[in-house]
Amino acid sequence: MIKDALIRTARVMCRECRRMVSRPLYLFCMVIAPLLTYALFTTMMGSGLPTDIPVGVVDQDNTSTSRMVVRNLDAFQQTAVVAHYPDFHAARVALQRGDIYGFFYIPGGTTDKAIGGRQPRVSFYTNNTYLIAGSLLFRDMKTMSELASGAVARETLYAKGYTEAQAMAILQPIIIDTHALNNPWLNYSVYLCNTLLPGVLMLLIFMVTAYSIAVEIKDGTARDLLHSNGDSIYVVLTGKLLPQTIVFFIMAIAYNVYLYGYLHFPCNSGIGPMLLASFLFVLASQAMGIFMVGVFPTLRLSLSFASIWGVISFSISGFTFPVMAMHPMLQALTNLFPLRHYFLIYVDQALNGYAMIYSWRSYVALLLFVLLPFLIIRRLKKALLTYTYIP
Repeated sequence: MIKDALIRTARVMCRECRRMVSRPLYLFCMVIAPLLTYALFTTMMGSGLPTDIPVGVVDQDNTSTSRMVVRNLDAFQQTAVVAHYPDFHAARVALQRGDIYGFFYIPGGTTDKAIGGRQPRVSFYTNNTYLIAGSLLFRDMKTMSELASGAVARETLYAKGYTEAQAMAILQPIIIDTHALNNPWLNYSVYLCNTLLPGVLMLLIFMVTAYSIAVEIKDGTARDLLHSNGDSIYVVLTGKLLPQTIVFFIMAIAYNVYLYGYLHFPCNSGIGPMLLASFLFVLASQAMGIFMVGVFPTLRLSLSFASIWGVISFSISGFTFPVMAMHPMLQALTNLFPLRHYFLIYVDQALNGYAMIYSWRSYVALLLFVLLPFLIIRRLKKALLTYTYIP
């Protein structure tokens, strides 16, 4: 009986391989699209951080101190002063037009007020429609305003006869020594690509799995496929999805080797735990795809379910917005997304370098996703046998 099941499974696998080769959609979704995604995201963020973001300056003070502030602002790696504007209105128009992403405003009399102890005010404006550019410019301009305040205070202390050591002790009594753990370069590609690439692969797995099963119903071949294999839904699903599992796991190996072997992203526990996580991630994603078809056994609805669930995964997995800051109901819902558990494994294994035992909950969670098809297996079998596609 086992031998007969293996023969039937091999026969379904051969049939599925022929379908995959004969339909360009499979080749695109399973090989070309993942590879293009890997190249696109890593190339787009190849420099790690955006540099030389264009900003403008409104310097109505026009003193040596204000010009020094502008030069120092331009010296920041992320900031490039590309234009000087005569007044606030001209700078605002340029910002709204998209010529610059922010501007630094120094009103007239700033230096005189600072020296006279009358607390002048400088302003800076950033376009936070572009979140990353606006955040980086806000940080640089805020730092520059604090440095400018310190520079004026330092000159005032010098004028009162303080030595450099005495002045610095007053201006900065405590020296702050900061260290960015696990990603000291503050490389956005390290933050994002390690989750975006598997996330896109997961979305494609959802859709290809749902499509490959639901299209049998659409084409009217599902009933014959089941009857020719002893009405065993397990043989049919195993034979159909195993070739896809192999291809998708190869794609998962590809991004692991590319990120950790070629680009040398942090992988402090070695690549082995990440390959295991990737394999379980592929299986979990395929199980979710089967579950989606079982819930909505039509091509249109199952693909819609797959696309919606896949896109939501990027927002709710926690790599862009922390889960701990979400509503408690959303925090509970994050456990229903395979990408969330893969992200936790990535943080523990690749970034922090913990032993695998500390990530056992996430590995078990991915394994539990594999059990999802058993919840709808009877409903799916009934749909394959009795459902009639209505265009």
